[in-house]
Amino acid sequence: MYFAEHQHGSQVAKANGVSFEGAVPAEHEVYFAITDSTRYRAPTMALSHYGGIDIEEADESKVVQIPFESLTGLKAFVVANALSELKAPKEIISPLVQQLPKLWDLYHNFGMTTLELNPIRMRPDEKGRLTPVACDFKCGFDRDDLRWQRLGLPAHLFAVDYSNFEQEINQLRTYQGQSDVYVINPQGTILAPTFGGGANSLVTEMLGDDAIISSDFGGNPPYAKMKEVARICFKHWLKQSNVLFIIGGKSNNTDIFETFRAMADALREHISEHGPTPFHLVIGRGGPNVIRGMGAMRDTMDSLSIPYRIFGFDSDISEVVNYAKRVNDWMKAGGRELIASKQRKGQSISAVV
Repeated sequence: MYFAEHQHGSQVAKANGVSFEGAVPAEHEVYFAITDSTRYRAPTMALSHYGGIDIEEADESKVVQIPFESLTGLKAFVVANALSELKAPKEIISPLVQQLPKLWDLYHNFGMTTLELNPIRMRPDEKGRLTPVACDFKCGFDRDDLRWQRLGLPAHLFAVDYSNFEQEINQLRTYQGQSDVYVINPQGTILAPTFGGGANSLVTEMLGDDAIISSDFGGNPPYAKMKEVARICFKHWLKQSNVLFIIGGKSNNTDIFETFRAMADALREHISEHGPTPFHLVIGRGGPNVIRGMGAMRDTMDSLSIPYRIFGFDSDISEVVNYAKRVNDWMKAGGRELIASKQRKGQSISAVV
């Protein structure tokens, strides 16, 4: 048996299974979903009695979006009012009003961010009473909400589309400090641990295919977590990197000294274990204890004979990104071999561009 593959840029996705579904006879198909709505800033129910494969093309008047209070949950009257507004057939209202509110417990008690049933086919029993049968179920979990672990789901369910690197980083998710990461190009040459969502968007866009990862490690991570994040990044990507690019905006609460000290210690231990590797360090950062942090990183780079350039909080972040790109071009044009030669001779080299 052969499974289809789809490639987009450097990313390859492959089908990993085939599903066979039994037929459920019904005259009515219902669409139902609960999501965390950014529009209403509340859990929101979506409901339509025109469910099935054509729900995406259904007229807006045939789908209702009803926000409700998370403290009280999804009540029967909310479902009943929505079906009345839709002018749904009377025979489907009572079974849905009885069953759909129960899905709030599933959504809320297990840390979900999305729950979708489409279609719910209204199957008649031998007495003609309709029974809702969910024929397709999808959900998403907030991995930072530990309630999802109550389900005891196997780890591979969350690893289908993740690389080994992403899996290792995701295991470090805690309420203190971000650990959001995505591999953009496994053949990239700029390793850019980034701090802050705004910086992440800008850096990812400007670096393009030169970037190995897109990341956000902000949120004031403690020393131990930041050191482990850096260790994993270096283990997977430092050997191929021309530029280690540590970049972020001016932080309000992240202790720059703690994060830089953790990364410097992780780098020192990595090189001690695996030997020197030729790369150029570029830093752009601002925030609490930034001078102490940059001093710690400078001392480490000097002791390891690694070239570096450090930019303060008053530097234009887009110009810092452009500088990192110029260093990457220089490394590709022979700079990498020059640094490797200097390292073999125990000589240091200053910033190159």
